[in-house]
Amino acid sequence: MEIRKLTLKNYDELIKLWSKAKLSYRPRVRDSRNAIVAQMKANPDYFLGAFENNRLVGTVVISNDLRKGWINRLAVDPECRRHGIAAELIAQAEKALRRHGIKIFAAQIEDDNTASKQLFKKCGYVEHRDVIYFSKRDSDDV
Repeated sequence: MEIRKLTLKNYDELIKLWSKAKLSYRPRVRDSRNAIVAQMKANPDYFLGAFENNRLVGTVVISNDLRKGWINRLAVDPECRRHGIAAELIAQAEKALRRHGIKIFAAQIEDDNTASKQLFKKCGYVEHRDVIYFSKRDSDDV
């Protein structure tokens, strides 16, 4: 397995993998080709892919708010799960964030996603049940 930065050339593979992994995405706005290009240009280190025999089998999208790093869009091809790909993507995401001076790492996980919660705990993350997440969106597409 090889972890490397994703580029616009990987966009179609990225969307296909997200769909196969049943990861929700919004192709009309937030995850459109233009939006992903803008994000990749702004933060080229923050889109990582796991490749096996040149086939994209895992992805992670990273972001930060200058205080905390966020591990987003962690997805692994269902046929390739339980081989350490997600854990390696998390480790590489943390390295990328450290290079940008970030020392706190976080992920938001849906409460019923037991596998992801177990994975992050195994990687040293602590679950916080005392935080309630609020959001406001201009539309359902963002």
